[in-house]
Parts: sequence; structure tokens; C-alpha cells
Amino acid sequence: MRALLVVAAAIALAAPALGSERNPTLNELEGEVMCPICHTTLSESSSPAAQRIKAFIVRRIGAGDTKSEIKRKLVADFGPAILAEPPKKGFGLLAWLLPIGGILIGGVALGFAAWRWSRAREPAPALAGAFVLDPELERRLDDELRRLD
Repeated sequence: MRALLVVAAAIALAAPALGSERNPTLNELEGEVMCPICHTTLSESSSPAAQRIKAFIVRRIGAGDTKSEIKRKLVADFGPAILAEPPKKGFGLLAWLLPIGGILIGGVALGFAAWRWSRAREPAPALAGAFVLDPELERRLDDELRRLD
């Protein structure tokens, strides 16, 4: 039953992703493409170069290009730095793997530290007979308690 639910969820989520690939919008691509002048996404840039790239994207969408085709043409014109996300191969793969590795290493270190901390504590002694009072101190305590009664 779980496998069926997972497959149904995957199909339901894949359809919008495919639609987005085939029919991209300018808003979608503005967040995925960088301005070569100010090095921000197109959605944040108002430079003339960004305006030209936006116009290019609108023309390509009008011509029926997919998101991948538009990105490929931009990379051919401006190089891989035009894309907001690093490539998932070569040196750019480090940008994807280092955060995941850091989180995993941090989690393991935190787990190990918690394990050591929980093992280092001594168990609390039983209250009965655990503390031996000085006879003089015990006598004074008894006197104080009698006065309070």
C-alpha cells in the first residue's frame, strides 16, 4: 500500500515539473538565470544586460523553446556562470555535496558528543545513607527542627 502511495505521489509531482519544462515562464527563469553585469538573478537586476536577457527569454518562450533549450542557449552565449545553480558535475558538484557532507558530519559529531556526555555522568547516589553529616551539624539541625515544631 505504501509503495502504491509513493508511486502515486511521484506521478502527481512529476506532471507539474514536466509542464514547467515544456512551458516555462519568464518569472520562473528569472530566478534561475544570473545577470552577467551585477551577478544577481535577473529578478533582482535592472541592468541593461539583464533587460536584454529577459527579452531574449521572452522571445524564446514565444518560439516554443523548453526551459532546457533556453538555458543551453544562454550558456552557449554567456558561459556556465549565467546559471544561478552550479553544475552538478566536476568542480561544481562540490557546491552540492559539501553542505550535505557538513550536515552529516555535524550530526555524527553531535550524536557522539551527546553519547559521551550521557555516559560520563555518574548515577545519582541513593538518598538513604548517601550523605554522612558531621555529628555537630546533625545536632544543630535537630535543634533547629525542634524549635520549628
